[in-house]
Amino acid sequence: MPVRGVVSPGSAGASMNATQRYGARMRGVGVLERVGIVVLLLLLAISLAAPLFVTDPVISVGPAFQPPSLQHLLGTDDVGQDIFARVMYGMRTSWLSAVAVIASAIVVGGLIGLVAGARGGWVDSLLMRLTDTFLALPGPVLAIAVAAALGASLRNTVIGIAVVWWPWYARLVRGEIRSLAARPHVDAARLSGVSRGRLMFRHLLPGAIPPVIVTASLDIQILVLTLAGLSFIGLGAPAPSPELGAMAARGADSLFTSPWIPLAPGCAVFILAVAANLAGDGIRDLFDRG
Repeated sequence: MPVRGVVSPGSAGASMNATQRYGARMRGVGVLERVGIVVLLLLLAISLAAPLFVTDPVISVGPAFQPPSLQHLLGTDDVGQDIFARVMYGMRTSWLSAVAVIASAIVVGGLIGLVAGARGGWVDSLLMRLTDTFLALPGPVLAIAVAAALGASLRNTVIGIAVVWWPWYARLVRGEIRSLAARPHVDAARLSGVSRGRLMFRHLLPGAIPPVIVTASLDIQILVLTLAGLSFIGLGAPAPSPELGAMAARGADSLFTSPWIPLAPGCAVFILAVAANLAGDGIRDLFDRG
């Protein structure tokens, strides 16, 4: 019997094997993907901590159209607002909005896919026909229509995108559940008389989580660009709220006279999207090697 404070050889070997397996999986992730994960986590930490070290992005802090300097790292915009502060808050807004879309899509689509895959029969057919109906509609047009109908705001834009995003997760989860339902451990659980709910959430749902995580990590960069694009055409957060797409649109007229105004949020969108894409590839490789 193991004694408290003493590590048995068997447990040490098991721990070492687990550590070695994890290290082997991490070594299989490319250098660029590792850089993407680090940059993404760094940007996330900086943007979430923005209130601690930057000024209020809505307050005018100096003369308008000031070029980048030590006092204002990215200059000021047409009303004297600090662009660095607005970019930091804008990245946080973009990141949290993308996470909100993915979370709602996973909850709605995952639940529909779980029920359809586990029940089968007419329930599966009905739910998948509903899903296919949404997939057949032009996603960008539907998202714009929903956001415009609800009114120009970041919340309504998130709702509009989530409306067209959940069917992909429903299809993904349904396919995984149908595959898992034929496995021996699920058959054994079914024959043992477990309830349908316990079978779904205890034996089927956990197996569908890894592909959902991989898909969500790859969707981040698409959503960052989508949110920025909708905000650019006026469907995002209204001024003076800091949002990267709206900031780029507002500074477009100053591209040739004060290029730092539109280029700063544009570069932030680019860096955030590339980092998210590389991080998503790294997470996919990590799970593929697991």
